[in-house]
Amino acid sequence: PNVDLLPAHLDLVAIEIELVDKDRREHMLKIAIESVKDKYDYIIIDETHRSGANSYLRLIDHFEPKFLLGMTATPERTDGNDIFKLFDHNIAYEIRLNRAMEEEMLSSFHYYGVTDLSINNTEVENKSDFRFLISNERVDRIIEEAKFYGCDNGIIRGLIFCSRKNEAIELSELFNSQGFKTVALTGDSSEAERAISIEKLETDNLEEKLDYIFTVDIFNEGIDIPKINQIIMLRPTNSAIIFIQQLGRGLRKVDGKGYLTVIDFIGNYENNYLIPIALYGDTSYNKDSLRKLISEGSRMIPGASTINFDEITKERIFSSIDTANMKLLSDLKKDYNLLYFRLGRTPMMMDFIQHGSRDPFLFVDYSKSYYNFVVKVENSGPSELSPQHLKLLELFSKEINNTKRLEESLILKLLIESGQISVNELKKSVLKKYHYSISDETIKSCVSNLNFEFVREKKGGKLLSIKTIYDLDIISIKNGVFVFSNSFKSLLNHQVFKIFLLDSVEYSIFEFNRLYEEKNWQNGFVLYRKYSRKDVFRILNVPENPVAQNVGGYLVSPSNEHCPIFVNYHKESDISDSIKYEDSFVNNTEFDWMSKSNRTLNSNDVQSIIGQKGPIRLPLFVKKNKDEGTDFYYMGNLHPDLNKVEQTAMSNDSGRRLPVVKIRFNLAVPVSAHIYAYLHENAKAQNNKSKKTSKTIPIQNSPSLEIEPKNKIPLYNFYAAAGTFSELQTEKNFTLIDGPKASSGQDYFACRILGESMNRVIPNGSICLFKPYIGGNRNGKIVLVENRDIQDPDFNSAFTIKTYSSEKTITPEGWNHESIVLRPNSYDDSHQTIIITKDNASEMRVVGEYVGILDNS
Repeated sequence: PNVDLLPAHLDLVAIEIELVDKDRREHMLKIAIESVKDKYDYIIIDETHRSGANSYLRLIDHFEPKFLLGMTATPERTDGNDIFKLFDHNIAYEIRLNRAMEEEMLSSFHYYGVTDLSINNTEVENKSDFRFLISNERVDRIIEEAKFYGCDNGIIRGLIFCSRKNEAIELSELFNSQGFKTVALTGDSSEAERAISIEKLETDNLEEKLDYIFTVDIFNEGIDIPKINQIIMLRPTNSAIIFIQQLGRGLRKVDGKGYLTVIDFIGNYENNYLIPIALYGDTSYNKDSLRKLISEGSRMIPGASTINFDEITKERIFSSIDTANMKLLSDLKKDYNLLYFRLGRTPMMMDFIQHGSRDPFLFVDYSKSYYNFVVKVENSGPSELSPQHLKLLELFSKEINNTKRLEESLILKLLIESGQISVNELKKSVLKKYHYSISDETIKSCVSNLNFEFVREKKGGKLLSIKTIYDLDIISIKNGVFVFSNSFKSLLNHQVFKIFLLDSVEYSIFEFNRLYEEKNWQNGFVLYRKYSRKDVFRILNVPENPVAQNVGGYLVSPSNEHCPIFVNYHKESDISDSIKYEDSFVNNTEFDWMSKSNRTLNSNDVQSIIGQKGPIRLPLFVKKNKDEGTDFYYMGNLHPDLNKVEQTAMSNDSGRRLPVVKIRFNLAVPVSAHIYAYLHENAKAQNNKSKKTSKTIPIQNSPSLEIEPKNKIPLYNFYAAAGTFSELQTEKNFTLIDGPKASSGQDYFACRILGESMNRVIPNGSICLFKPYIGGNRNGKIVLVENRDIQDPDFNSAFTIKTYSSEKTITPEGWNHESIVLRPNSYDDSHQTIIITKDNASEMRVVGEYVGILDNS
């Protein structure tokens, strides 16, 4: 009965009441439910993120279990309701995609981000003229990509997510006109229509089977179609949650399913930065982390799954990351409130870390300190901290605890917690844990920084240290021991100030540790970490932050100890000709660089840089372009090649030639492949924009088969052809090899596969594992088929490996095979199917079902 008391699809109580009168029926049902309100010890409510709805609230209010558990993968609610409180914070949820893949809970997938096309030089996007969305050119493009990337077994069972209802309907009709079998389902479709379409998508009867269902959002959740093996996304990613929900429609494991193919048509959308957030489960919203994920691709996702982007798509995502505002107040408040509801208290910065949420430094960037943000979002009235407390929290948060140098934060932590720490104890502690030595110059710099002598502001037209402006006295060294000043100790007596300061310190140390790698540590800097100019000079122990105009692209220290070099790799077209320096990597070990203009070989700074005034450290810092912000990647130390130093000239805006020195540097450590590729992405994408993006056959990871040395299986000497049948083979001897755990106690066997007709799944030359065929449905499975020679059946056989499919008819005697088709599954569409007829069927038999690859080397 349709009673408001119970939400749809919740089968808690089965009651059969045969009453004609509707009011009496509902009255009797309510009485029956009332009688069982306290009968349950344990109630689990799935899809808990919906529990703010009235129907769920009535249910929760009614029943009185001893324990109520809520479960959801997406606890975020757009209406801001606190669903955690409803369950007394007993909510099991949030296994991210990466973790689920690690636990082998889901099917593996191969994701392809491909560029949506342009029509008449106009980008196709969801806001485009509708005729572009359904143009023949776009339809051909979708079909071309769908065929090329295919699926695990060559028999498509696909979902296509569209932006608009009329787009889904029109595209379905256009696909049908090209020989596909598809339907469009929208919110207007009845439950019966949906059920019939799903049944047809999954049926083994290939005459009735649907190739695709086009839909608009209705299959985001609450639907189970295990056999889906291809998903096509024709809509922009506006929500990481919805992206994962849609991807999840195809990740259900089912017997015989190899992997899911995901084809994502990516236009030039401002929300493209959400794609790596969704794919990799990185919800920190840290731009550097997202760039790294895209640069490193499949290396950052577990198991056999892969992630692939064409060059233009990759550049579009990078551009979206660059321009995205990760500090919108509405987004910050949403994540803050979510964690607040989850914990039932005010979250601290380290809570965001421990719960895998947004990088809490974004709150600092927005409000100058995390405490300021808490006061703002909780509307708790005037701050209970004094103006001096507030200013110090801001200064410590931004200038000291910004994760770029460990020592200052460590000194603060040890002093706050234990009251004192000696210089020698600090040095020993760092040497023991991080295996580097702190110099006396660094100790002196730390004390100066903690007293805010390094950072400067303008006051009265003069650039003065923060210490001078605010009359600060924080720390000193007495008899080799760090001590707080009495005035700062007094400030620390305020518990709220102390708690928030220590939280900031803990965050800084945690993040430094996370990004610290001993092998990449180079005297203060970690290779490929990002640093601002201010960070660089602070780490180099410069007494006060230099004026930006005095730095430009480099600055030689007065002592000639160092000269950090800053490079904007892709220069903007509208900058002055006099600063369009031709700085570029020759390869991953050499870097060409130009001095400032109006320099000659005899200029003081050039003489220092080429080592004529003594040893000098030349750390290189590079950012891809100005859109990345103010931070640069540390690329390592440079050494000039004195045989490749030349004086040349460059033109200024008026055409006048200015002297400049060009130097070839050698890098102390070769640039890593991923950062080198990232810095050059823009050029590759620009080159590809004028032509059709070429497809590269992706390298797909093999299924993970854990080898058990004690478990031996036969490796037969015959081979199977991934083409037509192999030639006849008489050699059927075998050797014993180590097999996987999955084959323990089973009659599993292995043989080598030669050919390219199954290369979407099996590379040429692979040794593959098979289990004996013992009956049952073979449709859609990859099988090893033997063709026995009718002239010599005892000795000669030919073998092939293909995807099995059959059409069946029902007779009074049972099922009859009408036809059997062995289908290739290759990136090369020239390979043909093998049709088994009544005439040759008696000589053929399925001898094994494909399990996975043991060796494809």
